Amino acid sequence: MTQTTSLKDLLAGAQLPALPQSAIRLLELAQDPENGPAEFAIPIEADPGLTGQVLRFVNSSYFGFSREISNVKLAITLVGIRTIKNFALWSAVFSLMPNPKSGPFDLKSLWQDSLRRGLFARTVGKHLGLKDAEDLFAAALLQDMAIPLLAKELGDKYRTLIENRNEGETRISDLERETFGWTHADAGGVIARGWSLPEGFAELIESHLDLDDYVDSPKQNPGRVAVALSALLPATADESWKELSRFQAAYDKAMGSGPSVAETLEQVDKDYEEFAPVLKLANPSVTLTEIYQKSTENAAV
Repeated sequence: MTQTTSLKDLLAGAQLPALPQSAIRLLELAQDPENGPAEFAIPIEADPGLTGQVLRFVNSSYFGFSREISNVKLAITLVGIRTIKNFALWSAVFSLMPNPKSGPFDLKSLWQDSLRRGLFARTVGKHLGLKDAEDLFAAALLQDMAIPLLAKELGDKYRTLIENRNEGETRISDLERETFGWTHADAGGVIARGWSLPEGFAELIESHLDLDDYVDSPKQNPGRVAVALSALLPATADESWKELSRFQAAYDKAMGSGPSVAETLEQVDKDYEEFAPVLKLANPSVTLTEIYQKSTENAAV
């Protein structure tokens, strides 16, 4: 039995819940570029919960419209089909992930980390000239979606991995590879394809640990660079940024004369503060800007 097969067997045995019909229909509609706001509004309006989430999202301070938007079709017209489709997609995934409630694993912290990574990847993607940066937002936000499932299915084995990462001293992916022969990025790709998510999403999720393969030519693979860079952000639970030097070097190489790390992190912190209420997430106790400053000062000592 190969490692890939064993991973597929593990995920098959996990009985992953199905995506909601509304999310599936939106993905189907996205296959035809002729479909517009009227078509996309139909499955959203058929799902009262999703309708409420979409309208709350569009009316958040994140977009800053001067009047309240109370119509789904208008909401889609104003912020774009891709933005709404991706919001519905990761909102659906957000609701499906199990909470293992074991050891040091904390689902809320994972979603805080994921939102930061999504916002960061989109910001970097825009600076790298990528037109469809909203896809990076969703892919980066979903890059670690396999972790809660693995924590639930593998129990003590995975809990030991989380404990052994020592607040970022060791990457959990290195521990996964050493223990199982595969990583949560591989698992995320399998899950994404099992849900028939767009192949581009699956590839971004699957390659988010492979920064060194793309950072030397960021213009050739701006999406993969942005998502992989986001994977090096510190976790909200960590007191210092252990991978800062690697992150800084890769960021400078990718961004060239673009905004500094401090400027980008400040923007991500601002976007997080505006976006978090939509997902009912609290603000982390320490911002990315604060942990960057602290870790930079410690490195200089």
